Amino acid sequence: MPCMKAAAPLPSAPAAGIAEAVEPQAGTARTTIALLQRHSLVSVVQAELERLILAGELAPGEKLTEMALAARLGVSRGPLREAFRMLDEAGLVRTEKNRGVFVRDIPIDEAIEIFDLRAAMEELVGRRLAAAITPAQLREVRALVDAMERAVKIDDARGYHLLNLQFHDRLVEMAGNRKLSAIYRKLTKELSLFRRMNLADGWLLPLSAGEHRAIVRAIAAGDAAAAGRAMFEHVMESKERTVKSHLRRQAAAAA
Repeated sequence: MPCMKAAAPLPSAPAAGIAEAVEPQAGTARTTIALLQRHSLVSVVQAELERLILAGELAPGEKLTEMALAARLGVSRGPLREAFRMLDEAGLVRTEKNRGVFVRDIPIDEAIEIFDLRAAMEELVGRRLAAAITPAQLREVRALVDAMERAVKIDDARGYHLLNLQFHDRLVEMAGNRKLSAIYRKLTKELSLFRRMNLADGWLLPLSAGEHRAIVRAIAAGDAAAAGRAMFEHVMESKERTVKSHLRRQAAAAA
C-alpha cells in the first residue's frame, strides 16, 4: 500500500504581514480624523466670518485679506480659503479673479427681489403659526418683542437689528417647514446688510417695533388671515423704507 504524503502545514502569517494589514487601517483612521478636524475648523471659521459680516464688523465692499484674517482668527490660510468658498456660495462674499474676496454689497434691485420673496414666505408662516403656535412659543416671541421695545427706548439700533433677525428666524423655524427655513435663512443673510443700514435710522425703530407687536397679536388671536397679512405688510413696509433710505443715501453721496 503506497504511503501517502503528509499534507504540508499551512504557513503561519508572519508578523510583518499582520503589520502590513493593520497599518493601512490605522492610516485610513488617521486620514478620516484629519478630514473631520479640518471640516470642523472650516465650519468654525465660516461661522465666525459670517458673524463678523452680519454684525457689520466686516462692511459691504470690504476686501477680506487672508493674512490679516488668518492672524485674527488664529488659523492657517487653507481653512480660511475654504470658508471663503462656502461664504461665496451662501451669497455673503464675492470672489474677483486677481483681486481677491470682498464682502458683497447687494444692489437695490436684488434687495427688492428678496423682499418680495420674503413677504410671500412670511405670509405663509403667519398663517401657519396662527393655527398651530404653542403657549410656550407665544411667550418666547412676546419676550423678543419686549426686548426689541427696550432697545428702542435706549436707541440701541444694533441690538434691535439682532433681535429683529432672531424674531423672524424663530417664527420661520416654529412654522416647522425645513425647506422654507433653509431658503429663508439664505435670503435673510444676503439681505441682512441692507436691513441693518435701514434700521440704523433711529426714527424707524418705533415703527418697526409696533409692526412686530401687531404680528404677535394677530398670531395669538388665532386669526390666520390677519397674521399672514400682518407679516406680509411688515415686509413690504420694510422694503419701502429700504428703497427710500437707499435713495436718500444716493442723493447725499451725489451732493
